[in-house]
Amino acid sequence: MVRRIKEWGQELGFASLGIARADVSTATPRLLRWLALGRHGEMDYMSKHAALRTAPENLLPGTLSVISVRLPYWPVAADARELLADGQLAYVSRYALGRDYHRTIRLRLQKLADRLRDEAATLALPEPFACRAFSDSAPVMEIEFAVQSGVAWRGKHTLSLTREGSWFFLGEIYTSLPLPADVPIGDHCGDCRRCLDACPTRAIVAPYEVDARLCISYLTIELPGAIPVPLRRLIGNRVYGCDDCQLCCPWNRFARIGDPDFAVRNGLDAPSLAALFAWSEDEFNARLAGSAIRRIGHQRWLRNLAVALGNAASSPVILAALASRQDDPSLLLREHVGWALAEHAQQRSVVADA
Repeated sequence: MVRRIKEWGQELGFASLGIARADVSTATPRLLRWLALGRHGEMDYMSKHAALRTAPENLLPGTLSVISVRLPYWPVAADARELLADGQLAYVSRYALGRDYHRTIRLRLQKLADRLRDEAATLALPEPFACRAFSDSAPVMEIEFAVQSGVAWRGKHTLSLTREGSWFFLGEIYTSLPLPADVPIGDHCGDCRRCLDACPTRAIVAPYEVDARLCISYLTIELPGAIPVPLRRLIGNRVYGCDDCQLCCPWNRFARIGDPDFAVRNGLDAPSLAALFAWSEDEFNARLAGSAIRRIGHQRWLRNLAVALGNAASSPVILAALASRQDDPSLLLREHVGWALAEHAQQRSVVADA
């Protein structure tokens, strides 16, 4: 039966599929410690739903097995390192350049679940059985199940990792079927610590430990309020997420081009900061329809861009862009624009004194 499930997964475009037991007992202490240290920041849902995350049967009664899948997303796009070095351009995390992954993976997993139901009689599956698909859409320890199922291992940056790199999404199906579990592939990071050294804000506080409060992905995506001033310069031109710990990973030399669903849209692989900052809320919603970026909303998007504009080298275009929103109705945005303009005033002062 597992062989058939894996064949169906391959037909649906998943790069790999594995089976894990619905047991997160070894991972639970690590999660609870992370929460106790406050490393989840303002992601209150992490603590609120901890009981669901640590007890799969609370999401689907009778859960015995977890089907874990991997879908690559690495796009054909402008060179990431060159983009990060150009302060006039905006860097968007590679996973968000195309279609929102939640819908893509969820739909494919649902097709797999439907196939299981349709084939129940042929496969002599126990009746009744239950299954439920997830794509970063519920409190699921997806990396833990990917590790247990042999789909990936946990890298020192805490992301899932394979011999083909880390540019992929994960998804899961909880099921009451007693499927035989696959064997984990083991950790192949060795003595490498490039991801720790590359993190701009030192958010990877130790191997396999991340403090979200320092992470640029958290700051630009999850944090609803003001970005802490001491961290703003370190963000550079990263306006949505951060890939530095992946860009430096030796295993990503072997990455393959990802699924066509995640091809670049709206020229987001190398856009001008000033051009993005000029988008109205209607333009933001229209251009980013079907994109994961739209979830953060226009105001948070502008906040991130204001920080990046403050970190750019002074130019008439950059200064004009910031001045255009200096009197914005949003107090949050005005504060970040004010900070950015102060940064440019300091740049000019340094030049004048030189």
